[in-house]
Amino acid sequence: MPTKLEIREVEGEGGVIRTIVGSIKYDSESRVMKDWYGDEFVEVIAPGAFAEYMRDNPTVSLWCHRTDQILGNTKPGTLRIFDGATELRFELDLPNNSWGNDAYESVQRGDVDGVSFGFNVRTNGDRWSKIERDGKTLYKRTILNATLPEISPTPFAAYPENEVSVRSLEEYKESELRASSKYETEKLLLQIDLILA
Repeated sequence: MPTKLEIREVEGEGGVIRTIVGSIKYDSESRVMKDWYGDEFVEVIAPGAFAEYMRDNPTVSLWCHRTDQILGNTKPGTLRIFDGATELRFELDLPNNSWGNDAYESVQRGDVDGVSFGFNVRTNGDRWSKIERDGKTLYKRTILNATLPEISPTPFAAYPENEVSVRSLEEYKESELRASSKYETEKLLLQIDLILA
């Protein structure tokens, strides 16, 4: 997903506070991805997809997905998330430790400019459809309700949900096939009725 990271520095009571600010736009298509079978699809996060989860659960920020390098947490307020109508915005106050300094330096230099949002789609929390692009048919997955346990600055921003995506895409394709088969059966029965009439 297209994101933009920036660094802010302000003088605080305990010294300089270094904050990474970023966002992810709702209703913005991901890059084209492929499932295990080679089918191409894009994902879109709907506004409010994380609202239910964020009401009752914390979200952490990790340095490049490393669970032993926590950058911030919504519980103590070192990570703040703002769920707006058009985007999910976050502010992350970096810790004064080795990985906090690494994150600051890497984002400041532009070496790390992506954000990976670790999420899991909840039951019935997505919707599949088809879109046409450049003369090709692509599947489109709209995320309607998902968890948000993690937000991580990373140089390789990508969704970690390929297995879930594959499973739900296969279910969508099967329902399309069933609908098509049902239509063909009904059409054939109608033709038989016309011949016999």
